[in-house]
Amino acid sequence: MTRDYTVDTANSPWIPMGPAGLSFKPLRFYRDGRGWMYLFRVEPGTVIPRHRHTGEVHGFTLSGRRELLDTGEVVGPGGYVYEPAGNVDSWRVVGDEPAVFHITVMGSIQYLDAEGRVTREATPADRLVSYRRWCEEQGVPFAATLE
Repeated sequence: MTRDYTVDTANSPWIPMGPAGLSFKPLRFYRDGRGWMYLFRVEPGTVIPRHRHTGEVHGFTLSGRRELLDTGEVVGPGGYVYEPAGNVDSWRVVGDEPAVFHITVMGSIQYLDAEGRVTREATPADRLVSYRRWCEEQGVPFAATLE
């Protein structure tokens, strides 16, 4: 028998994520470590540094706008971006309002220096551990679903 899972994002807090200007609301983590799904909030002017995806990524813009720095293309509400495994990119939020995205990440995100060397890596397991830790520290129930 299958079961539906729900996450009440309207009543879930935005969880700070790494550098200032980034926060997320986790939706789903895959138990086998292959990926995660979340709402991602990025404040105006924030730049997402150059990075590579080891798996595919699907990003749907719910609000705000981002500029893809390699192409100059601006993606606004309703825009969808597909990034295949191995894709390297950087982007920033443009305009006066935060941008919110529904993101599905398969694999890891590898942040790169100017020479293309990996300086740090964010894995699905890292994201799950940081979310669990935050929930424990804040006394907030774990709200994301696990598959």
